[in-house]
Amino acid sequence: MASTSGTKGPLEVGRSQSKRMLRAPTRSVDLANEESVVDSEMVPSSLAVLVPILRAALEIEEENPRVAYLCRFHAFEKAHTMDPTSSGRGVRQFKTYLLHKLEKEGELTEKLGKRSDARELQNYYQQFYEKKIRDGEFSQKPEEMAKNVQIAAVLYEVLKTMVAPQSIEDKTKRYAEDVDRKRGQYEHYNILPLYAVGVKPAIMELPEIKAAINALCRVDNLPIPVIHARPDVSNDDSIMPMERLKKVNDILDWIASVFGFQKGNVANQREHLILLLANLNIRNRDVSSYQLHEETVLKLKATIFKNYESWCHYVRCDSNLRFLDDYDMQQMELIYIALYLLIWGEASNIRFMPECICYIFHRMCDKVYEILDKNTIHVTGSTQQVEGRDDEYFLREVISPIYQVLMKEAKRNNKGKASHSNWRNYDDLNEYFWSNKCFHDLSWPLNPKADFFRHSDETQTGHPGRSQASTGVGKRKPKTNFVEVRTFLHLYRSFDRMWIFFILALQAMIIIAWSSLGPVGVFFDADVFRNVTTIFITYAFLNFLQVTLDIILTWNALKNMKFTQLLRYFLKFVVAAVWVVVLPVCFSSSLQNPSGLIKFVTSWAGDWGNQSLYTYVVVLYMLPNIVAAILFFLPPLRRTLERSNMRPITFLMWWAQPKLYVGRGMHESMFSLLKYTLFWIMLLISKLAFSYYVEILPLVGPTKLIMGMPIDNYQWHEFFPENETHNICIVIAIWAPIILVYFMDTQIWYAIYATIFGGIVGAFSHLGEIRTLGMLRSRFQSVPVAFSLRFWTGRDRRNKQEESDETYERNNIAYFSQVWNEFINSMREEDLISDRDRDLLLVPYSSSSVSVIQWPPFLLASKIPIAVDMAKDYKKESDDDLFRKIKNDGYMYSAVVECYETLKDIILSLLRDEEDKRVVMNICYEVERCIQEKTFVREFKMSGLPSLSEKLEKFLSLLRSEDGKLESQIVNVLQDIVEIIIQDVMVDGHLFLQFLQTPQQYHVERGQRFVSIDTSFTNNGTVMEKVIRLHLLLTVKESAINVPQNIEARRRITFFANSLFMNMPKAPKVRDMLSFSVLTPYFKEDVLYSDDELNKENEDGISILFYLSKIYPDEWDNFHERIKSEPLEDKEELIRRWASFRGQTLYRTVRGMMYYWQALILQCFIESAGDNALSEGYRPDSVDKNKKLLEEAQAMADLKFTYVVSCQMYGSQKKSKNIRDRSCYTNILNLMLTHSSLRVAYIDETEDTKNGKSQKVYYSVLVKGGDKYDEEIYRIKLPGPPTEIGEGKPENQNHAIIFTRGEALQTIDMNQDNYYEEAFKMRNVLEEFRRGHSGQRKPTILGIREHIFTGSVSSLAWFMSNQETSFVTIGQRILANPLRVRFHYGHPDIFDRIFHITRGGISKASKVINLSEDIFAGFNSTLRQGFITHHEYIQVGKGRDVGMNQISLFEAKVANGNGEQSLSRDVYRLGRRFDFFRMLSFYFTTVGFYFSSMITVLTVYVFLYGRLYMVLSGVEREILQSPNIHQSKALEEALATQSVVQLGILLVLPMVMEIGLEKGFRTALGDFIIMQLQLASVFFTFQLGTKAHYYGRTLLHGGSKYRPTGRGFVVFHAKFAENYRMYSRSHFVKGLEILILLIVYEVYGESYRSSHLYLFITISMWFLATSWLFAPFLFNPSGFDWQKTVDDWTDWKRWMGNRGGIGISSDKSWESWWDEENEHLKYSNIRGKIIEIILAFRFFMYQYGIVYHMDITHHNKDLLVFGLSWAVLIIILIVLKMVSMGRRRFGTDFQLMFRILKALLFLGFLSVMTVLFVVCGLTVSDLFAAIIAFMPSGWAIILIAQACKVCLKGAKLWDSVKELARAYEYVMGLIIFLPTAILSWFPFVSEFQTRLLFNQAFSRGLQISMILAGKRDTFKSD
Repeated sequence: MASTSGTKGPLEVGRSQSKRMLRAPTRSVDLANEESVVDSEMVPSSLAVLVPILRAALEIEEENPRVAYLCRFHAFEKAHTMDPTSSGRGVRQFKTYLLHKLEKEGELTEKLGKRSDARELQNYYQQFYEKKIRDGEFSQKPEEMAKNVQIAAVLYEVLKTMVAPQSIEDKTKRYAEDVDRKRGQYEHYNILPLYAVGVKPAIMELPEIKAAINALCRVDNLPIPVIHARPDVSNDDSIMPMERLKKVNDILDWIASVFGFQKGNVANQREHLILLLANLNIRNRDVSSYQLHEETVLKLKATIFKNYESWCHYVRCDSNLRFLDDYDMQQMELIYIALYLLIWGEASNIRFMPECICYIFHRMCDKVYEILDKNTIHVTGSTQQVEGRDDEYFLREVISPIYQVLMKEAKRNNKGKASHSNWRNYDDLNEYFWSNKCFHDLSWPLNPKADFFRHSDETQTGHPGRSQASTGVGKRKPKTNFVEVRTFLHLYRSFDRMWIFFILALQAMIIIAWSSLGPVGVFFDADVFRNVTTIFITYAFLNFLQVTLDIILTWNALKNMKFTQLLRYFLKFVVAAVWVVVLPVCFSSSLQNPSGLIKFVTSWAGDWGNQSLYTYVVVLYMLPNIVAAILFFLPPLRRTLERSNMRPITFLMWWAQPKLYVGRGMHESMFSLLKYTLFWIMLLISKLAFSYYVEILPLVGPTKLIMGMPIDNYQWHEFFPENETHNICIVIAIWAPIILVYFMDTQIWYAIYATIFGGIVGAFSHLGEIRTLGMLRSRFQSVPVAFSLRFWTGRDRRNKQEESDETYERNNIAYFSQVWNEFINSMREEDLISDRDRDLLLVPYSSSSVSVIQWPPFLLASKIPIAVDMAKDYKKESDDDLFRKIKNDGYMYSAVVECYETLKDIILSLLRDEEDKRVVMNICYEVERCIQEKTFVREFKMSGLPSLSEKLEKFLSLLRSEDGKLESQIVNVLQDIVEIIIQDVMVDGHLFLQFLQTPQQYHVERGQRFVSIDTSFTNNGTVMEKVIRLHLLLTVKESAINVPQNIEARRRITFFANSLFMNMPKAPKVRDMLSFSVLTPYFKEDVLYSDDELNKENEDGISILFYLSKIYPDEWDNFHERIKSEPLEDKEELIRRWASFRGQTLYRTVRGMMYYWQALILQCFIESAGDNALSEGYRPDSVDKNKKLLEEAQAMADLKFTYVVSCQMYGSQKKSKNIRDRSCYTNILNLMLTHSSLRVAYIDETEDTKNGKSQKVYYSVLVKGGDKYDEEIYRIKLPGPPTEIGEGKPENQNHAIIFTRGEALQTIDMNQDNYYEEAFKMRNVLEEFRRGHSGQRKPTILGIREHIFTGSVSSLAWFMSNQETSFVTIGQRILANPLRVRFHYGHPDIFDRIFHITRGGISKASKVINLSEDIFAGFNSTLRQGFITHHEYIQVGKGRDVGMNQISLFEAKVANGNGEQSLSRDVYRLGRRFDFFRMLSFYFTTVGFYFSSMITVLTVYVFLYGRLYMVLSGVEREILQSPNIHQSKALEEALATQSVVQLGILLVLPMVMEIGLEKGFRTALGDFIIMQLQLASVFFTFQLGTKAHYYGRTLLHGGSKYRPTGRGFVVFHAKFAENYRMYSRSHFVKGLEILILLIVYEVYGESYRSSHLYLFITISMWFLATSWLFAPFLFNPSGFDWQKTVDDWTDWKRWMGNRGGIGISSDKSWESWWDEENEHLKYSNIRGKIIEIILAFRFFMYQYGIVYHMDITHHNKDLLVFGLSWAVLIIILIVLKMVSMGRRRFGTDFQLMFRILKALLFLGFLSVMTVLFVVCGLTVSDLFAAIIAFMPSGWAIILIAQACKVCLKGAKLWDSVKELARAYEYVMGLIIFLPTAILSWFPFVSEFQTRLLFNQAFSRGLQISMILAGKRDTFKSD
């Protein structure tokens, strides 16, 4: 088969494949000639109506080429009529192509045609109708009929154009009318063929489906809609009346006619509603009834309208769900439900605005009630008429206007670059509907003049470079309730209670430490105690800051707020300001009135009058907090108060909480509250004790001494001689890093406690109890029982009498074997295990033919050989001992008995002769008699057993061989076996035979016995399984302890077995389970690797296929073994699939998700088989014989499961000429053809001509696989491009979510996988939605753990997979329980679908702010009183990034996302509305983690700059050499505490704990050591830098964007220039800065400081700096290969030298990259730029300090010295500028002039240097000092220039800045490149690095391939 990477398209499909019951057949599209593809599939979007005609032509081409030609000709004419000028995109090429084809075909077909074309066509049409439609109606499936009806309609259309109407025969007309009628019945359907007649699929026979359809079809009593033709719709049929009655089939039709919904939307929601009703009804147990249960509709109504009812209460309007007595209650409920679903189904992007949908529904509900009410007034017996609307009325009049508002706002955000405060996002527009002003403003029908629609800046002008770029001239609209201002202050504002707590604790601890009384003594000292109470004054100030921030940061939203809200803000501000004055005043007045605790208590009790005013004021001030603390312990009361809408309560709550619809009553149950409170109290006690005793107390003594110390010997010009200020600068330099560590180390304490608690919770939930094959063996007997307890849905068999009964155990095993064997077979198909492994692992379906239980052979392996050895060596007279030994080992006993009984069975089946059978029966009788009489050892010789065993092995291996010519050999061996038994084993064997026969017979027939055999019975699969099993039992000598060998297979088997013992709900029957969908968003990632991609070699000669075969060697061997035994499909295709199933491809994801369907079908079979059939050995693969059962099972699976892949670009890939796009299209089509229940949703962009103008129209389309092509099911027009408003992925999910079904929705990413055995547990997981958790709340999101499957690719992938695994297991486990702050972190979580679709969907999509769209779904769910859990008994596979650069891109994306989260309203609301302890959990597990990472890095800077100040000013020397400070050690140790922090080893703790839990602590320790040896700490330290840089930059300047990481295998070398581009700003610049700081600190403090002390303090910083500088090269494949290093240098130089400009990408030129790198400053706000400039000033400190240390200054401390140094710097810069200008001006024309200028400059330089050396006393060390002093100043100038780019461009200085920057980049590149180059000289370094990076198998392969690089054909897929 041709490669799908070609541009050829889908045509022929192997039709003859029968669908096996569970494994879907792997059909693939044959890519026939390109022409036919272009024919039907590459039609331009403006001519889409031609597709059915061209497809029909293709279908009938073989039968009648002439008619096919006529169809194509008609298509051509139609194309010409539609677009005569060929102005549409691609129309001209298409028409030209079609014309060529017609010319060619016309000549060919004319020779064949005898009759006229019209006659030919008419005859063919009649034949086609009679054969395919009339006769086929009751034999063909609905989908086949749909195709045939479509073809017939096309043929008739062509006929009408060729023949005058009167010439068409009556018969033909009659047929055409029938076809027209049938078209409605045979449209392509999704799951339910609602209107099909004839052969109905099994799903339509389900009583629940029929009941739902009956309920919806009750429309007789509804008023009939009258449709008025729209005047602008031109109609050919001039006699058509202007109004007509609309035919209404059901409730949805009626609503659509009244309100004007689209046909596609109606059809989609009809099926959606029917399936919802059927699934709810099926559980109400009324099986036979065709009526909907009352509860069903009530329950659905309650679920769907819960948010609507809540919204009505909130905005204080009455719900419009009103009912009329004249109508059936159920009918009206269904009308309302259908109306809501239709609105939601057509709402497009407005689905992200749930309260907007509530508003629309509210208004339309009212309208429905009005219409029905009017109808009841006219009780005339006839139904009234009501005015109808055209199909697009709702879209045009309701959705489009709101969409346009969204679109205009989206344009203002300038592709996400404008400030968030300049435009309104989805949340702002949705929150407009949270106040009742929407009722007055918008009214109904929507008022286009309403303020909501008015857009003041329609004309967009303005300078694109300014930060206000996109605001245009008009004033912007105010935001609603919240403004996302870009500032760090959001962290204080959102989490103010936490910061206040830490600041007050710090203040109190410093006061206590200063007093040297200790924490207890404080209470007994009046003065100190009074000082401690100053924390309340600090509290007041911090509170005032918070209130002020609230007002400043919401300034832009204040205009939209109600007066009461504004009043609240104002009063809060006033009250806070009053307290700020009152508390300090009262405190100062109480200074004369001391109050220790003792005095305090006595006076309180005794004399109130003496009590100081301050105490009363503090108590008064703290009253609200005291009330809050009391309410904290009464969660139910708080919940009631917050959710209430009663006016007295809202008045009371007005002060306490802002008026918001979300975030009310999110309180947990009392027990949960106590759990997380206890967690945090323990953590905070540890943290504060550590901070007090380790960080603060040791510093107090030295600080006191320093403050009292006179320092006058400064090394530089000191502006503030410290004697007056108590050396405050020194104190700040010493304390600042410690304060930062104080605020950050809670994160580390959290890591420690989370590890401990996570481990405990994991252990209690039975994680890792079965983690090795040994453990599995020891517990395997209890596995089937556990399995049945979890999954058995038959009658309850567990009676007390039967509990120990063997039949109970047999039934369990029979049931267990069904699933276990499918699981094992699925692993064989995935090539994880070999055939032998499979045979050893399978469990027989039934043990009924054997008296013992049959365990899988891997448990019984080597038991028979051991038993034979035991018997052979047995010397005693009685049987007892031997039998006891065998019976002691249950497995051995089982194996011996099974062997005996099966062998007897096989031999008896083999023999034809009755005499022969009698001989065998008698031998068996003897054996059994002896065993009973316990004389076995006496009557049988044990020594003969080994030879008997050998013969039996030979006998069985002959039976196994498929060669039919071996009968004679079998006879010989059989005779030998009987002879050995009689002669060698039986003591009286000769007597035994004589006893059977007369002596003559014996002599005559010795050779003729056992000759007549029948080997045909071995063709039966069941018998062959017995033979194979018996052969294994006899032959496997060694213990099968290593089965299976594959690590992944072991992991899956042990995890599955272990999960059966975990806390998993019992599975319901398939019919009773919750229905669910899976949704996967896909953009343009790999679907299936092409041959080219797999075999393309990189520069080392390594192809992806070679690489995969090296890292999965056993799976590669298993694959070859499999394709030898299977009938050969296309081998190339199979190899492509094998490789794709090991990458991160859509093929892998779809295969995994379709296991759900297969598991459901298997479960249906088992349920329908019943208990007895199972115990008799029921086989699911025997169901081919029972087709009805198969159809019923598939119907049930379709009812319960839907899989939608949202391939956004599928439509454009289909029409694309690009090879890769075509390949993606073909592969996706292949997937649809292979998996019948897979659906693909895509956005179709077509061109429509309106008023002579071509405009783009967008549709959401759903397709499924047909016979050869995709078949369109639904097409819903959209108000505009759906993905341009928000972020791509959530918009992609949102457009497809309307095609999902069911009550639950699992979101799956494109890089995930699933496993058969895990798919089986889906029913159990879904039961969690019905379980009440935490105060009987039902979960709204079920978290599921992931297994990271990319860990084996490289060491980096292994680190990443360990890190990710610890997060998705122990991390999320602790978040869910006890902390209760788990959200939604990417996929595979399962959503309560109805809950989320009525509350804004499964993600948020506003541009940039919702960059991490997934977590916002969790935020939204929690804010709307949802509940999120986490379950670890089921897992889904997940791929991760595997290369250094990919991982860094991913980390950058997540850090950017967290930066944006910090600014978001969701984080603010959660931070403010959670109680104190839950808020702490929330902070430290989301944005706090990133903020702490940033503080960690900041601490290093603050510490080093503090030291720089001390060492350069000479203060450090004074302090260390002062005789007063003997505690210098204490000082230094306190500074060293934060070095421990830098190691970051504590953050690896959760990883070690999780590996320990699941694989054992010895493995965990081993893994930890290996990771350290593979330099994991370098990697994690490097990623710390990534997090800090991108998080900080996002908060300061913005610039977040989605970064596609590319999920391929990294087997290529990244060039130096690429690494430099990627890490220059985030790591290299910072690393070099830290390096310079460390060097300066060492050089200038060396003379008076001990070196070990320096090393102890700074070792972690050296490690940090070197990690940041060299990690990318260390983890770069072939990073130290000499040739590559040389190539890299050349490439880097070229890149540095290339000029930039418009259209030149950043990877081609340094200039383009530099502009791109500084782009964030272009759009940054003024605050960001000022902070950037202030931060740049730190670089001037080097120059200021070092200049005074130079010998040339002669210890002069005058400020003039610093001034002179600037003069020198400026002169140097001017000279450099002159040289560059000279080169530009004179370089070409005045070459001589330029040379003379250079010579003069050189001479001048020499003379100046001579004067300086000789006269001024300059030394060589001064030169180095000058370089270190001036380099940072130059960098600072560049940084400041970048921030002021606009001014500099005006002053024509920008080019100079650019040249200076280029020089700096050259120097930096050189410094970083040198070590790599030096190491590349040594060959062993490269080898060491390869070992470090890749596992050994691949390292070997890499070396070999290098040796064979000359041949280049090291490996071909032979």
